[in-house]
Amino acid sequence: MTAIVWFRRDLRVHDHPALRAALDAHERVVTVFCLDDRLLHGRHASGPRTQFMLECLADLDDSLKQRGGGLVIRRGPPERELAELASEVDAEAVHYTADVSPFARSRGERVRRALAGAQLHPHPGLTAVDDVGDVLTRSGHPYTVFSPFHRAWTSAGRRDVLAAPRELPALPRGLEKGRIPSLAALNLQQEVEDPLPGGETQARERLFRFIGDGARRYAARRDLLAEDGTSRMSPYLHLGCVSPREVEERVPSSAFRRQLCWRDFHHQVLRHFPRNARSEFQERYRGEIRWSRARTAFEAWCEGRTGFPLVDAGMRQLRREGWMHNRARLVVGSFLTKDLAIDWRWGERFFMRFLIDGDEANNNGNWQWIASVGTDPQPAFRRIYNPALHMERYDPDGSYVRRYVHELKDVPGDYLREPWTMPDDLQRECGCVIGEDYPEPMVDHSAARREALARYRV
Repeated sequence: MTAIVWFRRDLRVHDHPALRAALDAHERVVTVFCLDDRLLHGRHASGPRTQFMLECLADLDDSLKQRGGGLVIRRGPPERELAELASEVDAEAVHYTADVSPFARSRGERVRRALAGAQLHPHPGLTAVDDVGDVLTRSGHPYTVFSPFHRAWTSAGRRDVLAAPRELPALPRGLEKGRIPSLAALNLQQEVEDPLPGGETQARERLFRFIGDGARRYAARRDLLAEDGTSRMSPYLHLGCVSPREVEERVPSSAFRRQLCWRDFHHQVLRHFPRNARSEFQERYRGEIRWSRARTAFEAWCEGRTGFPLVDAGMRQLRREGWMHNRARLVVGSFLTKDLAIDWRWGERFFMRFLIDGDEANNNGNWQWIASVGTDPQPAFRRIYNPALHMERYDPDGSYVRRYVHELKDVPGDYLREPWTMPDDLQRECGCVIGEDYPEPMVDHSAARREALARYRV
C-alpha cells in the first residue's frame, strides 16, 4: 500500500497532518514537490521568493533523508506529474495540505480529475484553525469584519500539534528522485541583496529565539521600526516551514496570536470571496475610483525616491531584504493609493515580486485594507497616513530612516521627517541638498489628502 504526499506550501516535517495521515495509513510513502511553471512564471512570479523556496526544499529534503526518505522533485503541471508518479509507484492515495486561493483550489481539482486509481485527500495545516472556511457567523455566512471573526476564531476548536516522524520509508528502488534546480535554471533572478535564509531549520531556530527573547515584549515593540521587535516569521509561515498551529500554541503573546488571527481572516476572506484576488471587495468601488496611471510616479515609489523619508526607507528595505516592517507597509501603501492615487493592484503586484513572504491572501487583504476598498468598514480618512507623523511616533530618533536612506544620514533630527524644510545653508552643510542629493517631495500631503477624500466619494 503506497501513498504520495504532495508538498505545496507546507515545507516541513513537524506538525504536518498530511504526512502523518499518509504514514499512519500506508506502508510506503513517497514525498514529492512539483515545480509548476504556471506559478514560477505566473502573475505573481518572484525570483527572491523562489530562491527562498528552493532553500526550503533543500532543507526539507535533508530532513526527509535523515529519517530514511527523501524528496522527489518533478517539473511540470502537478496534474500530469502526480498522475504519472502515482502510476509508477502504484499509489492508491495522494495526501496534501489544502489551500484557499482560486488557483490552488483549481489546481487541486485538476489533480483530482487526473488521478486514475488514486484518491486525493486534503488535510489542514495552512492556518491556525483547521478550516477557516468553516468559521462562520450564526447565520452560516462568512465573516467580513475582523473583530467578530476574531471572537469566533478564539473560541474555535484546535487540533493537537503533531510531532515530526522519527522514521520514513525509503523511496522505491529505481525511482528517479530528481534534483532541486538553481534559480538560474528556472529562468529567474535574485533581485534582493540580503534576504532571510529559507528552510524549516531556520524557521524553528527563529521561532525559539522569539519565544525566548521577543514574544513577551512583542506588544510594546512590534511597531517600533528601528527595533527587532517582530518575529520575522512571515516568510516561514507563508511556505509552511513552521505551522501556524504550532506557533500559536508555543508563543506566549496574545498580541502575536492576534496577528495569526489576521492571517487566518485574510485566508477565509479569499476562500469565500475569490473575486478579491483581482477586484475590490467593496462593490461600490469597482471601476468607480479614478486611479492614476502615472508610471513615472509609480517608479519613483518603487525605487524609494518619493522625497518622503519614511516611505523611501520602507521601499528600500523591501528591495534590500525582500521584507518590510508591517508599519512601513501600511505607510507606503497609504502613500501609493491615497497621496499618489495609484491603483492598489500596482502596489500588490510589486510587493509580490519582491516579498519573500508574498502571500496572495495576506498581501491582497492588506492592500485592500490600506486602500479602503476591502473588508474594513472604516471610512477612507482613517487610512490616510501622514508619513512625517508616523515617523515621529514609530521612528522617533530616525534610526530606521538613516539605516535605509543614506542620503539623509547627516540631516539633523529636527529636519529628518521633512528634510525639504531645512534652510539652504544647512542643506549644503550636511551634504543633502534637496532636489540634488535627495528628491523634493512628490506631492503636498495636505492637498493629496483632500483630493483622496474627494476621490472616495463615489
